[in-house]
Amino acid sequence: MRIVDTDFLVIGSGLGGLMSALHLARRGRVLVVTKKERGETNTSYAQGGIACVMTEEDSFGKHVADTLDAGAGLCDAAVVERIVTAGPERVAELEKLGLQFSLRVGVPWEEYDLGKEGGHSKRRILHAGDITGRAIQDVLVEQAAATPAITLCENHIAIDLITTSWLGLDAENRCVGAYILNRATNEIVAVRARNVVLATGGGGKVYLYTSNPDVATADGVALGWRAGVPIKNMEFIQFHPTCLYHPDAKSFLISEAVRGEGARLVRADGSSFAEKYDPRGPLAPRDIVARAIDSEMKATGAPCAYLDIRHQPESFLRERFPNIFKACERFGINMAHDLIPVVPAAHYFCGGLEAGVDGRTAVPGLYACGEVSCTGLHGANRLASNSLLEALVCSHELSAAIAEDPPPSRSLPAIPDWELGAAVPSDETVVVEHNWNEVRTCMWDYVGIVRTNKRLERARTRIKNLRREIREYYLDYLVTPDILELRNIADVADLIIRSAQLRHESRGLHYTLDYPETAAVAVDTVISDGPGGHV
Repeated sequence: MRIVDTDFLVIGSGLGGLMSALHLARRGRVLVVTKKERGETNTSYAQGGIACVMTEEDSFGKHVADTLDAGAGLCDAAVVERIVTAGPERVAELEKLGLQFSLRVGVPWEEYDLGKEGGHSKRRILHAGDITGRAIQDVLVEQAAATPAITLCENHIAIDLITTSWLGLDAENRCVGAYILNRATNEIVAVRARNVVLATGGGGKVYLYTSNPDVATADGVALGWRAGVPIKNMEFIQFHPTCLYHPDAKSFLISEAVRGEGARLVRADGSSFAEKYDPRGPLAPRDIVARAIDSEMKATGAPCAYLDIRHQPESFLRERFPNIFKACERFGINMAHDLIPVVPAAHYFCGGLEAGVDGRTAVPGLYACGEVSCTGLHGANRLASNSLLEALVCSHELSAAIAEDPPPSRSLPAIPDWELGAAVPSDETVVVEHNWNEVRTCMWDYVGIVRTNKRLERARTRIKNLRREIREYYLDYLVTPDILELRNIADVADLIIRSAQLRHESRGLHYTLDYPETAAVAVDTVISDGPGGHV
């Protein structure tokens, strides 16, 4: 088995991963491992933008208040203030790297074209057209590729983290690397590093319907939990209210910015309904809007709801939403003349690995950044476009924390070869596909937008059995990317269910018919029984 040594191992190549790598490259060698192409990340699919205070009409206090309101009592106010106030400086840094945000047209001076999204009291969403994530990804990939200290390792997927306790060493437990699978050759490589950063994004693929790309299989949450990092508030899964409903669309998101420009949520007959559920209507926080659509669909038997933005001129829509407009056209929908069919879909994990704003976790040497982490910013419901802001700020804070907390001076420990045992190549890939579909269907049916004790118990029983089957398969056959991703979504599905069962109230994104009221005191749910090694 090959062993690769580096100063810093970053797993994930989205905003959190590549910004962390660029900062850490000033301090040593950085190996960035990404399981597909370097540009195929959750970041790439972010349409809306970065929430940041940029005008005198706005203020940090207002942004903080909007975030706390959306978070339904579970945000850490100090964390919110720290991230919000750091935003403008970090945005300026991103612009220096080459990112160009959209500017207002028709004014005699340069001024940001700030968008407005659900839960925001002011226009504060910096965007690059309607493909902000792709623009960010392209800039960061170019910068990382041009940095000599950074090595981008594509088509490699992490199997498990390596800790000193798992190695059986007497010293304080510490993360010292990871086993990595080469997707092309099936070679397993051990990477040794003094610090490891998990920046793998979210896990929408745990659910049957999601706005996330295929890479979003919650790998980082599963890796961190198996290494012993506590899991925090994992029950809070944000369902984006408006995914395009079309058999060929495959998880195409209709950005919240469309509602920010006046789109109404309507039934098939054109009648508006969102105002019935909240006075803010289509621009209420996402948990409220998603539940409103879900309720309407169940009450009427309709397969979807609709967005109506036909009051806006076609010229404006083509300029403001060029990517969305073209995508809708491909499916026979003209935004200026037709209703846009939409449904909620799993979108964002507000919970994750318990971590500080500086990325520190309970396992020394292991840091988490972006959606894989739970810092206290989002609470029970993420405010729109705060996610890219969090990754931008926390990647900077993370590099500073690593500089302040150098690892022990002793050399990195020996890493044992990966044990194949009696494992053989699989001739039963149909089992993986079947279990993959069953995990996701179970989560969608029983652990979705509206929950009950009975549904959660059914899900827990079925996922427990599936995890046992998956473990047997994992041990009997040689590892493949498919079985690794299946193991991860099953592990995280179990964590979501267990977290939901711990919360005996409805708060934010967790709504249960058995406990419809919100408790007077907000308490985090924490699961800290990770095995601390491979399972």
